[in-house]
Amino acid sequence: MLDIGTQWAIVGRIALAAVLGAVIGVQREYRGNPAGIRTLALVCMGSALFADLSRLYGDQDRIAAQIVSGVGFLGAGLIFREGYSVKGVTTAATIWATAAVGVAIGIEGYIIAVFGAVFSVILLELSVFTKHIRPRPGNADDDNGQRSDPEDNARGPDE
Repeated sequence: MLDIGTQWAIVGRIALAAVLGAVIGVQREYRGNPAGIRTLALVCMGSALFADLSRLYGDQDRIAAQIVSGVGFLGAGLIFREGYSVKGVTTAATIWATAAVGVAIGIEGYIIAVFGAVFSVILLELSVFTKHIRPRPGNADDDNGQRSDPEDNARGPDE
């Protein structure tokens, strides 16, 4: 049985994970991409909780490996192909990185987790610059007036 102090410490960690996941999700939501605030907060919080409990009850390596593969499977479901376009790669990578932030919190790596979240947002915001580096016909506004992410719309070599 866990003492009250340990339980409150875990609650604090999962709250921090939810906040950091939500911070990453705000960027995705603001840019109109899938997997926004709620999704990324839940992925980060769930990963932190799994990591924290596995640390308390042993077998932490196996649980961390299952988080990586389970979230990878979730992200793989977001990647799809339309003709020569592949969409959802950046969203899948964002979910995977957010899970890593959660694991860092679960093992009490707070500085690592905060910087991981900050770096994730910075890297996601680089799309503002990278869309000018590799201009492609698929980078135009979509039907909803949203700007598409070039990494979510990779083109085949014959285009």
